[in-house]
Amino acid sequence: MAQKLQAIKGMNDVLPAESYQWEYFEGVLRKLLADYGYQNIRTPIVETTPLFVRAIGEVTDVVEKEMYTFVDSLNGDSLTLRPEGTAGTLRAVVEHTLLYNTTQKLWYMGPMFRHEKPQKGRYRQFHQMGIEALGFAGPDIDAEIIAMTADLWQRLGLSQYVRLEINSLGNAEERAAHRKALISYLEGFVDILDEDGKRRLYTNPLRVLDTKNPALQDMANNAPRLSDYLGEASRAHYEGWKAMIGALGIDFVENPRLVRGLDYYNQSVFEWVTTELGAQGTVCAGGRYDGLIEQLGGKPAPGIGFGMGLERVLLLLQDKGLLPAARSVDVYIVQQGDGAAMYAMKLAQQLRSAGLSVIQHLGEGSFKSQMKKADGSGAEFAVIIGENEMAAGQAVVKPMRAEAAQQTVALDQVASTIAAIKA
Repeated sequence: MAQKLQAIKGMNDVLPAESYQWEYFEGVLRKLLADYGYQNIRTPIVETTPLFVRAIGEVTDVVEKEMYTFVDSLNGDSLTLRPEGTAGTLRAVVEHTLLYNTTQKLWYMGPMFRHEKPQKGRYRQFHQMGIEALGFAGPDIDAEIIAMTADLWQRLGLSQYVRLEINSLGNAEERAAHRKALISYLEGFVDILDEDGKRRLYTNPLRVLDTKNPALQDMANNAPRLSDYLGEASRAHYEGWKAMIGALGIDFVENPRLVRGLDYYNQSVFEWVTTELGAQGTVCAGGRYDGLIEQLGGKPAPGIGFGMGLERVLLLLQDKGLLPAARSVDVYIVQQGDGAAMYAMKLAQQLRSAGLSVIQHLGEGSFKSQMKKADGSGAEFAVIIGENEMAAGQAVVKPMRAEAAQQTVALDQVASTIAAIKA
């Protein structure tokens, strides 16, 4: 017997018993995005490695440790499986001049890849929904995005389980001034910094403050705050954003240590976090990246977006019992007798044309075994066809979930009979 092959650790199958939950969640997302005027964009899962190095930052954890990178055997190019969605989306925007004299509100959904230790809610292949709002400079789009995500939690029933944290990273000059002061401050704590902290001290000092090491919390809490280095324009943008969020009635917490892990962020940054999933508490995060489009070769234009890990939100929905119990089907057709299969097939097509979902029993099987399968399918109705029904041009409609008597009706009345019982 050949050796059984298995999926790569951290790259998981989504089986039929679970996929309907994904379809439900994705359906809610698509409706939300349409309601806010976003259009879908689909980009390759493989891009040239320099795209991510340039966009994300050479000294970020993603680029240094987590990317799946390989050499194209055809031409020797360095290629990478996408670790996030913003870089590829903006590459497409620049390449196809989608921002010429206009703005764009785009969304994407699909698999991303990061080489890291798999754990609950954090996988090597994970799925992400993200949005990019391009060409909007004011804090109003920042606030609308917060409103949209808050709306999503309301639609899913998760509002009480998530908390919004916000911060401002200012502009490049303000971050440079803060960076200088921060490095000077951190140099006084070199003896207690862990290996990650020492490595990041001169390359990405803001990430030192994002430490989870309990021994470093006092140091991080007392470090110079970026908010103290914000100029008038950055402060006005931040205050305007906060005022709009407050006017919408959305609660938030200001977190001066919220920095995000990618280099392209500036000004507004935010995270929706939960305490219900253990260590993996961030379920949606993003912010502004006003210089990134120019950095990727396009004309200067502001941008803001977020990414949402689908697995983490699904874990939260499952934990709170907020997902549909099972996929529903309207009709299971049970059939026996010579010619019954063709008779049932024609009826199935007729019912589907009437808007009903139908499973037709295929192959052999006793009446009892077919009824057992009809019940196991979750169908609301069994439609039964035997020799007597075929001779009379009829079918038996048997409710499987409702307290109603079965009825024998003409074929052209099956759909209307089901509709009447449902009503």
